[in-house]
Amino acid sequence: MASHHHRLHFSQLLFISSLLFFGLCVCFLASPVAAQCKNPPVIFNFGDSNSDTGGLFAGLGFPVDLPNGRTFFGRSTGRLSDGRLLIDFLSQSLNASLLSPYLDSLSESKFNNGANFAVVGSSTLPKYVPFSLNIQVTQFLHFKARTLELVTAGSGNFIDHEGFRNALYMTDIGQNDLADSFSKNLTYIEVIKRIPSVISEIKNAVKTLYDHGGRKFWIHNTGPLGCLPQKLSLIQLLQKKDLDTYGCISSYNAAARLFNEALLHLCQKMRSELKDATIVHVDIFSIKYDLIANSTKYGFSNPLMACCGFGGPPYNYNKQVTCGHRGCPVCAEGSKSISWDGIHYTEAANAMIAFKVLSMAYSTPRTPFDFFCRS
Repeated sequence: MASHHHRLHFSQLLFISSLLFFGLCVCFLASPVAAQCKNPPVIFNFGDSNSDTGGLFAGLGFPVDLPNGRTFFGRSTGRLSDGRLLIDFLSQSLNASLLSPYLDSLSESKFNNGANFAVVGSSTLPKYVPFSLNIQVTQFLHFKARTLELVTAGSGNFIDHEGFRNALYMTDIGQNDLADSFSKNLTYIEVIKRIPSVISEIKNAVKTLYDHGGRKFWIHNTGPLGCLPQKLSLIQLLQKKDLDTYGCISSYNAAARLFNEALLHLCQKMRSELKDATIVHVDIFSIKYDLIANSTKYGFSNPLMACCGFGGPPYNYNKQVTCGHRGCPVCAEGSKSISWDGIHYTEAANAMIAFKVLSMAYSTPRTPFDFFCRS
């Protein structure tokens, strides 16, 4: 009996300490003291659903209904999460407003703190299909040209030449390129043969932004694709021998790691090629994989099971009944789930990821996130 109480007491302490750590993370992220910006921070973001703050909803009218947004916003904002995304926490760490989608014509923002060009489902290829990375960069060029026209005409409080030059240019893309390739039943060898083409598109995007005055870049690599409940629910129909120690799909994660190695090499190469540019590579894969592998340490449970989904254990994902659609149940509010809908992360997980990003331990070179607005 005594040992039972001891185990119970220890588990309670572990859970409470995890909640306290999570609370400290959120307080740290929300604190303006952490940032040392001398200039108003301006951010332009390019990517997919991992950083889409409402572009799909605003641009195409695609419904993103509750319970998406329930935790922080109390309503759906177009984000595929119960609350804030990584990019939201990073913006708040600067005491800056959350980024508005470029496609949102009714936004309260005048885009004087930047704009978010990321849209759910985006990839680098095909190059000319909305909203590929190339299309997003093209949208930015139009945005910049029109904004500077307004500045020249003396209209309103818009970003000027210096603002564009000192802005941070963020990219978080590549996951869909890999995922789509696997979904087309390509072999592992066929998938990795496509990686150089994806890397080339990212290089073209950075080079274009550089040629138009951008000098400060923050580039996220891709996460552990093989740990997503959506992917795992499909492999049940295939073969389970491809699962690693933590239950993730080895081949999917191996492809993600190869992509990330190529992206890191690209960043290193561009640093020597692009004069006066600061290019920071962030290892999102390691952060997310650590979160899943050591979920109990961080206060999470069932790391491979969606909070908002259908079907129950082990993955609670059914492509016929996805989060936000009628008949799809959702777990009780709290901070114990890592996966929100089988593809995207919960606010609690995103807060922990942001805390790790801001630590600089996963950045090459080790650079504070607010470096671009310090001088």
